[in-house]
Amino acid sequence: MNGRLGRLHLLWNVLALALAVFTYCYGLDSQHIPKNGDEYPYEHITRLTAASGHLLPLQSELDGMRNTKPPLLFWQGIASTHWGQDWDLWHLRYPSVIYTLLTALLVFLLARRLSGQSETGFVAALTFLAFFSTYRYGRPFLVNPPEVFWFFLPFFTLLYWRQQAFASGFLVPLLLGGEIGIGLLYKSFALLAPVGLALAWWYLHQRRYRWREFLLQDAYKPVLAGIVALALFSLWFVFDPDPQSVWREFVVGENAGKFEAHGGGYWTGLLWGGSSIWALVLGYPMNAGLLAFPVAALFCVAWRRRYQLGDAEQMLWIWMAVLFLVFAVPSQRSARYLLEAMPGVAVLCALNWQRIPRWVFVLTLLAAGVLLALLARLAASLQGEAAGMYGWSFWMLLGVALALAALALSGPQFTRRLVNVVVLLTFLALAAFLRPFDGALGTYDDAARHYVQDKDVWVPCNFRAHDEGDRFMLPAAHVHGYDENWNLQPAELAARYRLFAVQLPFGAEACAGCKVIGQRMEIRGRQSPDELHAMLGGDVFRHLFVKELLVESSLVDPNVPDKNKEGCR
Repeated sequence: MNGRLGRLHLLWNVLALALAVFTYCYGLDSQHIPKNGDEYPYEHITRLTAASGHLLPLQSELDGMRNTKPPLLFWQGIASTHWGQDWDLWHLRYPSVIYTLLTALLVFLLARRLSGQSETGFVAALTFLAFFSTYRYGRPFLVNPPEVFWFFLPFFTLLYWRQQAFASGFLVPLLLGGEIGIGLLYKSFALLAPVGLALAWWYLHQRRYRWREFLLQDAYKPVLAGIVALALFSLWFVFDPDPQSVWREFVVGENAGKFEAHGGGYWTGLLWGGSSIWALVLGYPMNAGLLAFPVAALFCVAWRRRYQLGDAEQMLWIWMAVLFLVFAVPSQRSARYLLEAMPGVAVLCALNWQRIPRWVFVLTLLAAGVLLALLARLAASLQGEAAGMYGWSFWMLLGVALALAALALSGPQFTRRLVNVVVLLTFLALAAFLRPFDGALGTYDDAARHYVQDKDVWVPCNFRAHDEGDRFMLPAAHVHGYDENWNLQPAELAARYRLFAVQLPFGAEACAGCKVIGQRMEIRGRQSPDELHAMLGGDVFRHLFVKELLVESSLVDPNVPDKNKEGCR
């Protein structure tokens, strides 16, 4: 009986991981996946560098944003798109998913090794993939997926082969240096500070804080790893034809600039505002998303068990603490800076899965149920405005997710086993809800794309290089961005540009002297409190969506160049 039950549990875990893989791949080419605006300038730099035919120097038309990151991310994009020949979001993003899934594999292996149970490994991997930060930052074309993998790998190496790894005099420190160095070439040399400090602390902890033994036998090991890592990072300066720009733009501008006080000064920013220490304190639960309740409970469980924690757990908590302390110092603080520790958080959650009270998981399930119900309400309202927008598969997905949430709430034997699956289904439901806006409703038709081929088109832009997203919809056009903050009316746009896109409420008409070439639907952001209240009352369509018109103006002299070429640059 136990053998049969064990096989059923294994089958369930394998199916749950298959669901996770599908969730992370579904809608990967979408313009509307949860992401960060940095994806746009990274796309811009990758596209222009690929077009140059050279890996270095990096190319950009953005002021002060050429050497914004080391080159590995951009080289990754160049390789995955075959030097820009397959320029689409899928080819740019799929390496990010591979990195995220590889990190989940490390989480699985480490949790299984520490617990001695495959079940715990599955829980850890699913928990990591069910963190919203993993879903948000682990799929787009961002530096975070490789960064999280390469900076977790050294700690995985030490914990997985613990006795042999800590005892190694040169081989493992050299290996750690190589792993860290690749991470630095994705993100920044500054990450050596938390990683190096945590490694030194781990070696000291392994020596049971016998300082003399640590200094004589181990202190050189993190130093050696750091030297190797910095040597790898310095190759950027060696091979870049313009190392002075790398120093000025990346070392001084991108890194030292994070210590500059903003607004009311350093101490004011430390205690108040969106970059305060309090925002960082909440960083780990915030990164967990719907699993914020179990992660917050994990801190309480660890505090109660602080004298019973195993060495591996203590070391993972040390890594979390070091990362928090180091990133509390710069004036810019964000939960995003704690992403490197989230694989360790997932392992700790799995090791303490049965110690976390059931009611904490119930809160996660209730929150997921509320989100699923909200998606159902929004979809029903949209279905009334645009018939056939959502097919039977979407409604079945919502039904299955809500049914599993109800089952998980119904009995303690189901709660912990189903909670991660319900969260993943919620992610999938969100992606399915947004998917129609990547189809005919949200894109220009073939006739419009053909009309603007090889022509300059101006599109609204609310973030630096935001117009890079429009290049995927109008691939044959020369796309430029105009700043939405200019608040230009259609008539004013028509006086400036021959071809432009403008976002208008449904029912509004294009300007006089304008010919509509194409039309699509776009999701609005930044609703006011009154608009949000109206949306909750059912008036969704009018406040959540706008129509975007692709317009040709007859008011501009064809012999006069378009104005304001700087756009959103």
